Amino acid sequence: MDEQNDLCLHGKAVAIIGDETLEYDATVSSTALYLLKSLTENHVIYHDNPMLPCCGHSMYANEKLNNVDIVGCSNGIDWSITHTSEGIEVVTDAGNKTVIGLEDYKKNVYSFVDMIEDYYNKSLPKTLPDDKVDRDGYIAFWNEWRRRRL
Repeated sequence: MDEQNDLCLHGKAVAIIGDETLEYDATVSSTALYLLKSLTENHVIYHDNPMLPCCGHSMYANEKLNNVDIVGCSNGIDWSITHTSEGIEVVTDAGNKTVIGLEDYKKNVYSFVDMIEDYYNKSLPKTLPDDKVDRDGYIAFWNEWRRRRL
């Protein structure tokens, strides 16, 4: 739905990791930012936010408004992402492991991220909240997004 007051984007996400297909009704806007972060940072399964998160109740900006922490519940689907000399190693909760070259990984991440951003661009404008914490969180979300989407 095109909801002006909901700053997040929700939808069915499908991740294919090796021979495993993971599906979840997720906060795909958070997923996109987590994937962008994974281009330069490792992601530890069940230590960080799930890659396919149920929700993202709050976004907390840093002082410069260029990074955001998204806080939601622990529900979702997760996997580990580790940068190795061979590329990006992805390990699912079931223990399935696959390695993908960094350039191929970037291509897949950018494809997903661009699809989410395109949806935002075609949607009704979001109504920025009056609350400073929520407003700054949303601004920082997009600032971090643009900084990471090289």
